[in-house]
Amino acid sequence: MSRYRLTPTPTQEAALLEHCGHARYVWNLAVEQHSYWKPGRESAPGFAEQCRQLTEARAENAWLRAGSVVVQQQALKDFAQAMANVYRGTHRRPKWRRRGRDEGFRIVAVQGDDIRRLSRNVGEVKVPKVGWVRFRVEKTSTGLARRFDVIAVEDLKIAGMTRAGSARNVRQKAGLNRGILAAGWGRLVERLEHKAPGRVVRVSPAFTSQTCNACTHVARESRESQALFRCVACGHQDDADVNTARNIRDLAAGHAVNARGGDRGTGPMKREPQLVLLSA
Repeated sequence: MSRYRLTPTPTQEAALLEHCGHARYVWNLAVEQHSYWKPGRESAPGFAEQCRQLTEARAENAWLRAGSVVVQQQALKDFAQAMANVYRGTHRRPKWRRRGRDEGFRIVAVQGDDIRRLSRNVGEVKVPKVGWVRFRVEKTSTGLARRFDVIAVEDLKIAGMTRAGSARNVRQKAGLNRGILAAGWGRLVERLEHKAPGRVVRVSPAFTSQTCNACTHVARESRESQALFRCVACGHQDDADVNTARNIRDLAAGHAVNARGGDRGTGPMKREPQLVLLSA
């Protein structure tokens, strides 16, 4: 199953949250009804009866009536499926959903003309009572979460990196900022942490691009260019991004170099620390 990330406008986001509220409210009412059932009592209402009760509740409640009946009925259908799983012995009884934590809703009967492509990576889906909402193809984060047990990422300060540049390099900096924001670095990490809870390790980016992954020597001069890394100590040469990625991997694995070089277990190499390290 493919996963996509909605990118709604502020107005659409408010409407989507209303859908979440309605679905949560209906679900919790169903949980409350079934909590009163005990052996010997009349059986709790099933899906069909709850749908009839939902119709009555919508007629009496303007807030509920303003929402989508499809969203609300699907919340009841999800609850019915959850109870069926309980009776089969595969799941525990459904619990109350809390605001801000157990958010979500489901819609069905989406037709072909309810989805349209705007570009290679962006499309739109028609959501009841909301309209056309844009979304994007989350293949990268889903693939990483499925393929790896531990995912290491640099703990970059995106807000600081995308601030306006100085008067001398403002054009180049603006281009870099657009690239960072378009790539969605911060959102990618958030999605990874959501899909792979407890398996994402945030690693400090300090010196990862200046450290030789072969000998652990740290020197700014080793980063000859944006693309090339050539260690001034041992001569090891590699793609700069690959060398950095390997350092991040080692940091996450607990075998990282420290700021002055050398393995963390054996201690730093005995050499004169650089000024850039002293000022850090």
